[in-house]
Amino acid sequence: MATTTKTAAAKSLLASKAAPSKAKAAKGVDQRFQQAKRASILLKHVSDPTRLQVILILSEGERHVGALCAQLSQSQPAVSHHLALLRHGGVIAPRRQGKNNFYSLTETGEALAKVVSELDCLKHVTQRLPTGQR
Repeated sequence: MATTTKTAAAKSLLASKAAPSKAKAAKGVDQRFQQAKRASILLKHVSDPTRLQVILILSEGERHVGALCAQLSQSQPAVSHHLALLRHGGVIAPRRQGKNNFYSLTETGEALAKVVSELDCLKHVTQRLPTGQR
């Protein structure tokens, strides 16, 4: 009977040690899921060529809405729409001076600009894609 008690105690000890590692694994899965969710939302905000151009332009420095319109060859309402999405995504920050709005990149925006610039080195990959997938 003493052996049965020892075996039960050993199983209990193993189970108590396994429980924290399962909890730790579950926490890791949840953290990865939350990270992926945040990244997905951010990538949706920048999943447009015009918005990526805005990020690259602003990586050169702060710009007035009118200057962005001229550089993008788009209307003010169209550019303002893109700016609003980037602002809500935390990619850009506005600064008001009188009646004018100036925009610059946030830390997140600067990191994205760097990634987009570095992706340019992958031109050789996109050149092999069919025309509709470039």
